Amino acid sequence: MVNTMTTFDYQQAFSRNIGWVTQQEQQLLKGKKIAIAGLGGVGGSHLLTLARLGIGAFHIADFDKFELPNFNRQAGATVSHLDRPKTDVLAEMAQDINPDLQIKKFPKGVTLENLSEFFAGVDVYVDGLDFFAFDAREMVFSYCADHAIPAVTAAPLGMGTALLNFLPGQMTFEEYFQLKGKSETDKILHFLLGLSPVMLQRGYLVDQSAVDLLNHKGPSTPMACELCAGIAATQVLKILLQRGKVLAAPWGLQFDAYTNKLAKTWRPGGNANLMQKLGIWFARKQFLGMLKTK
Repeated sequence: MVNTMTTFDYQQAFSRNIGWVTQQEQQLLKGKKIAIAGLGGVGGSHLLTLARLGIGAFHIADFDKFELPNFNRQAGATVSHLDRPKTDVLAEMAQDINPDLQIKKFPKGVTLENLSEFFAGVDVYVDGLDFFAFDAREMVFSYCADHAIPAVTAAPLGMGTALLNFLPGQMTFEEYFQLKGKSETDKILHFLLGLSPVMLQRGYLVDQSAVDLLNHKGPSTPMACELCAGIAATQVLKILLQRGKVLAAPWGLQFDAYTNKLAKTWRPGGNANLMQKLGIWFARKQFLGMLKTK
């Protein structure tokens, strides 16, 4: 039974973080602001994990509402939240963790018109956009590069996660992925192979018919989303507290809990790397072969 007489106290609520962070560092986290675009597969889990870390302010953006197909993986996807805006639901959930949170909602998503407002005063951007939201992702990461905002992306792949950090003054999102001017199909392949150069997840897909990239459909797991939140929040902590080495693109990490494998990847030149070009060529050949059989 909830004790309604209990008064919220920040120090007590997040006291179990102390030991892994100092009291002074916890207060630093309280004063930081994180932007998260996309509150679906990973974005909602990012928000709730970072709220429990004690981050004090957020800008959150999503134009969507919760639907039944979201239930297998999305934080906030419950029967009581059906047809409700994701920004409203996740803001309520985060403020139920920390009533003192400062949250600014962008219920129309991130657009060219609100881009500067979305990033105003932000310390780190955490990517939660849908895999296929290429226009929005290119716009957001370009803004981060131009305004020296660290950007973290952790993608759910199979039953694991793939991490890339884009830090000020280092390789940018576009330099790594090289999506500009590409066709929709090539953007899909460049993004997938860029996120996951070693494709640890490829060996245990049991039903190929569940993958329909041209129609923006693919299978997902809740485990992958939660792993993404853990690894992304750790990167945010290290960036904000300037603690420990932060891998930056062209370095990346992929961990797959199903195959029990961890890969530290290095692709100098990003998708212009010879190994990447070969991987994309083979992926395109396989992809076109799948289309012919449908």
